Amino acid sequence: MTLRPALSRLAAFGLLLAGLSSAPLTTTGARADTPVFPSSSRFGFQPPSDMAPSRRFMGFERMEGGAMVSVVELPGGAYGDIEKSFTDDNLKSQGFAVESREPVKVSGGLEGLLLVGGQSPPPSPVTDGSTGAAPNPPGLPADLPTVRKWLLLVNGPDVTGIVVAQMTPGAETDETMKNMLLGVTLRPPLTLEQQVDALPFRIDDLAGFRPIRALAGNSLLMTRGPKDQPANFEQPILVLAQAVQQPPTAEQRDAFARAALYSNQTMKDFMIERSQSYRQNGVDWHEIVARANDIPTGQAVVITQTIRFNPDGYLRSLGVVRADQRDETLALFRQVVDSVQLR
Repeated sequence: MTLRPALSRLAAFGLLLAGLSSAPLTTTGARADTPVFPSSSRFGFQPPSDMAPSRRFMGFERMEGGAMVSVVELPGGAYGDIEKSFTDDNLKSQGFAVESREPVKVSGGLEGLLLVGGQSPPPSPVTDGSTGAAPNPPGLPADLPTVRKWLLLVNGPDVTGIVVAQMTPGAETDETMKNMLLGVTLRPPLTLEQQVDALPFRIDDLAGFRPIRALAGNSLLMTRGPKDQPANFEQPILVLAQAVQQPPTAEQRDAFARAALYSNQTMKDFMIERSQSYRQNGVDWHEIVARANDIPTGQAVVITQTIRFNPDGYLRSLGVVRADQRDETLALFRQVVDSVQLR
């Protein structure tokens, strides 16, 4: 299934503040030569003994800190365009100084491109969970000196993989990280049901919505209506995403929620109708209802953003509906969100 541009933009919108987190898979009982697949990912690895699947993003991180490997999955056929965009100058503008690049063959004989170099830390901590390939993925503090970085592009028959590895000096050896990357294994596509079952939350009341795509192992894209690829928001869209990272304090939550809403660059002319914190069933929440315009189409929409704050993270929902459908839909967004249970 290929998402049309409007749906793809909204999916990315839903991931902006999600931190690209992923529910962990246990490695207990796995043989040393058995690939370990991050939750819902098609790309598996044989990580060293001190690295485990991350709860914060799709990939692995060193338990003592200082090293991580993250995975981004894109549609098949994207390899050529991405390879062309990964010029030294483009990557340098994002802080990645390329020292070497070479065509490679990964496990299974798949074509790949491996770039090695150093990543300069951003001027301030990365907090928006950007899904771009070259900026630092979550997992390393921003106040570190330049770190060693690998960028692997994998050309699968029906999926394109971008694997990003980086480490602080001495955390792992170059050989360990390179071997882990080149040993990547591709498994067959997971069914949508399997991907939903692997999410770190479950939904007890769909309120007429249905899943159409799981994203990054921690997010779910849903719609209400018969089309899997609704254009111009002809059907309501709802995205749920869980982040496992330190939540903001109570005093910071309103500003945090507004920043999350405004971070979407595909919409403009935001007009907040309501922004409020509340407590329900012993849990702290924040909800925003706002009007906006979709930039590519000019469509007037209503957005609801609800954030559930937990001790170790937060669950964020984004519902988008055409302005003329708001009355029958906003309550359904809330009905779904209220039924979500963390696993």
